[in-house]
Amino acid sequence: MATGHVSGGLHIYSSLWRVDQFCYKEFRYYNTAKEIHDMLQKWYATGDLASRYHIGSNLHCICFTTFALFLSLVFLFITKWKKSQTPSKLRKLPPGPKKLPIIGHLHLLSLLPHRDFKELAKKYGPLMHLKLGEKSAIVISSPEIAKEVLRTQDPTFAARSGTMSTEILWYNHTDMAFSPYNDYWRQMRKICVLELLSSKQVKSFASIRSDEVLKLIKSIKSTAGTPINLTEKIFSSTSSITARAAFGKICKDKDTLVKLFQQGLSLAAGFELADLFPSSKILRLFSSSRVKLWAMRHKLDAILDEIIDEHKENLARMSKDDKGSDQEESKRRGNGESGNEDLVDVFLRVKESGELEIPIDYDNIKAVLSDVFSAGTDTSSSTTDWAMVELIRNPRVIAKAQAEVREIFKGREIIDDTDLQKLKYLKMVIKETLRMHTSVPLLPRASTKDCEVNGYFIPANATVLVNAWEMGRDPKYWTNPENFEPERFENNDVDFIGNNFEYLPFGSGRRMCPGMTFGIAGVELPLAQLLYNFNWKLPEGINPDNLNMTENSGVTASRKQDLYVIATPL
Repeated sequence: MATGHVSGGLHIYSSLWRVDQFCYKEFRYYNTAKEIHDMLQKWYATGDLASRYHIGSNLHCICFTTFALFLSLVFLFITKWKKSQTPSKLRKLPPGPKKLPIIGHLHLLSLLPHRDFKELAKKYGPLMHLKLGEKSAIVISSPEIAKEVLRTQDPTFAARSGTMSTEILWYNHTDMAFSPYNDYWRQMRKICVLELLSSKQVKSFASIRSDEVLKLIKSIKSTAGTPINLTEKIFSSTSSITARAAFGKICKDKDTLVKLFQQGLSLAAGFELADLFPSSKILRLFSSSRVKLWAMRHKLDAILDEIIDEHKENLARMSKDDKGSDQEESKRRGNGESGNEDLVDVFLRVKESGELEIPIDYDNIKAVLSDVFSAGTDTSSSTTDWAMVELIRNPRVIAKAQAEVREIFKGREIIDDTDLQKLKYLKMVIKETLRMHTSVPLLPRASTKDCEVNGYFIPANATVLVNAWEMGRDPKYWTNPENFEPERFENNDVDFIGNNFEYLPFGSGRRMCPGMTFGIAGVELPLAQLLYNFNWKLPEGINPDNLNMTENSGVTASRKQDLYVIATPL
C-alpha cells in the first residue's frame, strides 16, 4: 500500500511538473481564465491534451472542469505576480535614495522641499523617484526631462494630485487648478479666459489697476519717513484689484478671504499625514487639519454665498428695470465696474441659460472664484514684493530702473498701459525676479497611466513635481545664477510662455497658468509707480545683505519675512 501511495505521488508530481510546462508553453499569451478553460476543454475532448503531455491518466482522477478552472486561475495569479516582481527596463523606476519603512523618504524633506530636491538631484540625477508615505513622487530637475513631461507626453501628465486641503477648500476639486483634466475643466477654463484673463479683458481692467495703485501710493506718502510694512500694503492693493475685476467691487470681507486662502495654500502642499497615507481612513477621519479646513470652508461659503446672492438680487432688479427694453442689451448689464458683467454675473447667466454642455451649480462657481481670487492675489503680490527686495539689495539695478521710469514718465501722475510698454529694463527686472523667485517652485502634475520617461518606468497615479525653482538657478543654463542681473534678458528671447523649459514661471502645456497676462499686468504698474514716486531704504541698522531670502512653505513661495522699508517721496 505504502509503495503504491509513493508511486502514485511520484506520478502526480511528475504530471504536475508537466502541467506547469504545458501552461508556460501553451497559455502564456492568454488573458483570462475563461480562455484557458475553454481551450483545455477542447483539447481534453479530442484527446490532444493527454497525447501531447501524457497527463491524461492523472486528470481522470478528478473532475476535469474543476481542475481546469483551478489550474487557469493559479496560472494567471502566478504569472501576474512574477511580472510584478521581475525587474525589467520597462519597470525600472528612476533612481532615488534608500527609503525607510512606512515613511519612505519623508525624513529627507523639510518645509521647503524644492530646496531639498535640488540637493538630492546632485546625487541621484534630474529624474528621481521618492516614496512619500504610500505615494510615489517623481521629481524632475532638468529642462530636457521637463519638456518630455510637459510637452511630448503632456496628455499623459495633464492631471493633478489633490490633497485633503484642496478637496475641502476648492469644493471637491471642481475649480480649475485641481480639477481632473476633462471636459468640465476645459469648459470652466474657457469661461474664465474669455471673461477675465484674456488680453482684451486685462486691458479693460486698466482703470481698476490705476485707481488701486494710486491709493497705494497715497497710503505710502501719508507715512513718509517712517518704516512701513511694504509687503502688507502691496498684498492689500493686489487683492483689491483682483476682487474688483472678478466681483465687480471690493468685497467687504476681502481680508478674511485673503487669510483663508493663504492658510489653504499653505496646507495644500500635501504633507499632511492623511494625504501621505490615503489608504488610512482613520488618519483622514481624525485629522486635526480636517476640522480646521471644514471650519475655513464654512467661512468661505458664507462670504462667497453673500457675493453670489448680492449679484443675483442686483441682476433681478436690473432685469425688472429693463423690462420692455432690448433683451440682448439688457442681458449684458451687470455688476461690473462699468455697469457691464463681471465674472460672477457671467457664471450666473450661463448657469441659468442651459447653454453649457456640462451643467454647473453654485459650488462650482464658488470653486472657480476661489481659484481666481487666491491665484490672482498671491502670485502678483509675491512677485512685486520679491522684486522690491532684490532692488533694494542691488543699488546699481534700482538706480538703473528708476532712471528709466522717471525718464519716460517725465513728471506725469497718471500712467497708462501704453507708457508701461516702453519700460524695457523694468520688464527685464520682472523676468529676473521670476527666474529667481518663481511663484510656484514645484509645478504639480500626475500620471494618468503607466508610461516611460527617459528610459524609466513611471507608474500611473504618481505625483510628478517639476522643480521650476531649481531649473531657474541651474548654472548649466544661467551665468551667475545666484546674482540678480536683469541684463541677462537684454538679448535673450527667453519668455514666459512656456517654450523655454529652463524658465517656467507660469508652467507649460495644457496646465499652464491661464492668468499669465493678468498676473504680469498686476506687477508692472505697481512696481513702476513705486520706483517712480519714491526713493527707498531699509530702517536704521538693517544691512541689505542680511535680509532673510527664504520662502514660506506651501504651494506658492512668498517671502518668509515681510519687507519693512522707509519711503522718501520725490
